[in-house]
Amino acid sequence: MADESSLAKLERLRSDLPQFAAECLRIRDKHGNLDVPLIFNTSQLYVHDMLEAQRLAKGWVRAIVLKGRQQGLSTYIAGRFYHRASLNKGVNVYILAHEQAATDSLFGIVDRYQRSNPLAPRVGTSNIKELQFDRLDSSYIVATAGAKPGGRSRAISLFHGSEVAFWASAPEHFAASVQTVPLLPGTEIILESTANGPTGAFYDRWQRAVAGEGDYQAIFVPWFYEATNRRDPAPDFQLSTDADEGEMSEAEIAAAFSLDNAQMAWRRFKVLELGLSLFKQEYPATVEEAFSRTKDGLEPFIKPTLVLRARKRKVEGHGPLILGVDPASLGGDRFSVAARRGYEVEWVQHRNKIDAQEGIAWIRSLIDKHRPARVYIDAGGIGHAIVSGIRQIGPDYVRVARGVNFGGTSEHKLAMPKVPGPKNRRAEMWNRLKDWLADEMGAALPDDEALQSDICAPRLKPTLTNDFLLESKVDMKARGIKSPDLADAVALTFAERIHLKDYAEKPKPVRFGDDVPPATPQHVDLPPPGPTSWMG
Repeated sequence: MADESSLAKLERLRSDLPQFAAECLRIRDKHGNLDVPLIFNTSQLYVHDMLEAQRLAKGWVRAIVLKGRQQGLSTYIAGRFYHRASLNKGVNVYILAHEQAATDSLFGIVDRYQRSNPLAPRVGTSNIKELQFDRLDSSYIVATAGAKPGGRSRAISLFHGSEVAFWASAPEHFAASVQTVPLLPGTEIILESTANGPTGAFYDRWQRAVAGEGDYQAIFVPWFYEATNRRDPAPDFQLSTDADEGEMSEAEIAAAFSLDNAQMAWRRFKVLELGLSLFKQEYPATVEEAFSRTKDGLEPFIKPTLVLRARKRKVEGHGPLILGVDPASLGGDRFSVAARRGYEVEWVQHRNKIDAQEGIAWIRSLIDKHRPARVYIDAGGIGHAIVSGIRQIGPDYVRVARGVNFGGTSEHKLAMPKVPGPKNRRAEMWNRLKDWLADEMGAALPDDEALQSDICAPRLKPTLTNDFLLESKVDMKARGIKSPDLADAVALTFAERIHLKDYAEKPKPVRFGDDVPPATPQHVDLPPPGPTSWMG
């Protein structure tokens, strides 16, 4: 029987995972040193804090983690789940790895934990894949995600999916083992992986989590969170200010993420080893870098670098406020609204699963609060009812609200039908958005991963003419990519080629119908629009 001090220690450590790891668990570190205390690194602590916040708020954990290589997250999750199973009754852990070598490695980690733990429970069964803590009626099982799913008949409390993007028969595994974890207090599902292209079950679930659909929270861990990703720079080390087209220079990357020369020296040598494309996938700095390596080699219409620069840039918007609205019905898409003032997109908001009347009420409240000069609304589907409902409120709303048909003929083609350019309104608005992002004046976007994912999602669709056409939302969904609703809302702020002069400062939030009328922007006459024109 354990003495009183041991019982007190057990009670203290039962609710303190970082301390339990440091005092009781041992690992083999990257240098090959054995019997090293498990002291959480920056990446592990970041994920731990995110998971604990969800656990305290919900009572359970559902998380999908996008990571780079060698950040210790599998080691952390193994410790997290061993902590629960070895100190509590009736906790069944199930680990599913992508290949046999990974399965052996993960079980080796927890086996080392068990052998080094001074508070280790008695093991009734121990083999290459399983530990049974018989007195606690708890278990720890590691399996491989082969062609045939397993775990269906087990009662699982804690599930760890390792390198999920590389699972064979991933949908079948999600339908089997993952579904055995009930949504009850104390249960946890953690899915983690490096990226494997912008397709597949892991990518689809990541998109859903980013969009706020379902119970999973999305956690991204960039490469520079890992403290060992650095090397001593040479005495003459200088950051390059040159870069290939569509890429950021070393100096821009260092400034964007506040990286020092030791981190940038490490990055430079890794890029030399792997090539830039593979480096981004294996050691991403952003979500877009992680998913940028496609199997077919096709690039997005708007490259991630343009968006990242705008995310990290600070610009004070001037001029009239323009709202773009991309409505969605009660389906899976997001009802999204973006606000742009000149060279700054001030904010992007969205709501899920709202009907037309709720949408009309929301847009009216935004108009009343912000008093925009224009509100451009995608008039397709539910959008037609939104436009009609807003314009029926009164003459002030008629003046600002405009319906836009994504599939309608572009302004460019109406003015110059024989001159190559954007074929429809959606392609035209996205082209103006692209030019706006690339403008030498410098544009600014909210520093938001979900927005960048949306902007960098669409590709060009081949046509028989020299006109260009953006792939439709239906096309994107066919290749497993969610509708870019946030980005479509931003693009809608470029619906008309209007340049404004003599504008006032930001107006005070006066409600429509008050004695003070909304300011009317002054327009200047312009020549017919060209294929690369954009609205300022």
